[in-house]
Amino acid sequence: MAIPTAQRSSVSESHEPVDQAWDEVGRASYVLFTSYRKSGTPVPTPVWIAPDHDDLYFFSDTDAFKVKRIRNNPAVTLQPCDVRGRVTAGAPLVTGRAEVLDHADSPRVRRIVNRKYRVLGTLGTVLSRLRRSEASIGIRIQKA
Repeated sequence: MAIPTAQRSSVSESHEPVDQAWDEVGRASYVLFTSYRKSGTPVPTPVWIAPDHDDLYFFSDTDAFKVKRIRNNPAVTLQPCDVRGRVTAGAPLVTGRAEVLDHADSPRVRRIVNRKYRVLGTLGTVLSRLRRSEASIGIRIQKA
């Protein structure tokens, strides 16, 4: 069975609407991050996401299944949602390519996430350090 790539964005093909949709996703408090199993089955997960230039970043547990799925197939979709993963009405759907970063990139990704989420982001950093320094790993998403 062929592994699907991320679904195409619901916005038009001109770069301006895609850029606007990408920016809107980057501003959202929570984003429904969808990665794909080897079988092609989509697996949506709500995550915090933080923009830096043209890329979006978030953290995940190092041994999380989404990290394994990204390594197998970097095609992902993103859509603003609430904390429980319910998609916001009229929210744009964007496609991207996810990359699991090295642990050496974690401090920079922490700064990016903490800049957006401030107190909650800092609390997440403290909890991650209590667990161990390599308990979580940064993920970068670039426009597809």
